[in-house]
Amino acid sequence: MAIKFQYNKTSLGELGKQLKMRRTALPTIKSKESALRSEVKRAKDSAAEYLRRLDRLKGEYDYMAALWGEFDPTLVRIADVDLTVQKIAGVRTPVLGQVHFERKPYDLFSAPLWYADGVAVLERMAQLGLEYEVYRRKMELLDYARRKTTQKVNLYEKVQIPGYEDAIRKIKRFMEDEENLSKSAQKIVKTKQQQAVEGSLS
Repeated sequence: MAIKFQYNKTSLGELGKQLKMRRTALPTIKSKESALRSEVKRAKDSAAEYLRRLDRLKGEYDYMAALWGEFDPTLVRIADVDLTVQKIAGVRTPVLGQVHFERKPYDLFSAPLWYADGVAVLERMAQLGLEYEVYRRKMELLDYARRKTTQKVNLYEKVQIPGYEDAIRKIKRFMEDEENLSKSAQKIVKTKQQQAVEGSLS
């Protein structure tokens, strides 16, 4: 990214402000990146843990696989889910609240005894599945924000700050050269004037 500037004090002052602003902001952006990185890991670990728990729960009831064919899956359904929003390092992320289930009544006398357990298992599976999805989504949102923040850190560190420093150096060098030329020109004029005065006296 080429930084546009002019060889004057106004441009020098403006570039100085921009450089100072980026140098001041960089540590904050870096700490945000670090916080996001650890939150991404935490969300990823939580999602993996909920997935393990869901698989474990399914594994516990593998022996009932033949019975699940008799089970009426319409007996229980998710009626509503309470979701709230939590800001983590400036990123809005979902938080799962309560999951509201709706149970359809069934005849306790004609239904198999294990139906009550089946309903409870399905509710636990649904809860774990939702927890997994919420943490997975949280991880995606945080990781996206982390990537954007990393890009900004790189832009500041590798492009903009060195670019502003280079532009400031060029302007200062130009202004020093201009000042030296001006002093030299003044000396030459003064010397010529003195020679002219001396020549007219002799």
